[in-house]
Amino acid sequence: MRKTIGWLRTREQQLLLWANRRPAYKRNEWVGRWLSLITHTGGATFTLATALLAAWLAPSPWNITGWKCLLAVIISHIPVAIVKRKFRRLRPYQALPEVNTGKKPLKDSSFPSGHTTAIFAWLIPIVFMNMFLVVIVPLALLVGVSVGWSRMYLGLHYPSDVAAGAMLGATTAIAVEYLWMPFI
Repeated sequence: MRKTIGWLRTREQQLLLWANRRPAYKRNEWVGRWLSLITHTGGATFTLATALLAAWLAPSPWNITGWKCLLAVIISHIPVAIVKRKFRRLRPYQALPEVNTGKKPLKDSSFPSGHTTAIFAWLIPIVFMNMFLVVIVPLALLVGVSVGWSRMYLGLHYPSDVAAGAMLGATTAIAVEYLWMPFI
């Protein structure tokens, strides 16, 4: 079992370092700019503010989608807060000297990724609302994966932090979506 865990940890660190390598992004400067910009869409300010604005100002049925997004983001962050306090995992830039990071890196626990949790909790109700528009699912997936990748690019999260955040956000949003039905 120790061998397996060691192997998984090594592979995770390799994936993180590959995602975090800045020289590779210098050749494609727009990729670095995209990741530095898109990461903020997973933050509380963006997800909560846009969900609340949609809930208050959007016409029906978009206002309902806004309420679902808001509820999913709020509920998903309860387990995030609990797990971050229980599993005090150092962020990659704190544990690995070769990791690049930005000017003001976060200092709280790494596991799970709150930004990735928030973006998936926010995106899933929008996907449900537009499931029949062929372009929405790939676009939502691009945004969600970009936010998750950006967290590794910035040296703030390991791949398992991002995967756990995506699963937590998506699961919460799906639960909100299905539990919403009896309230209509």
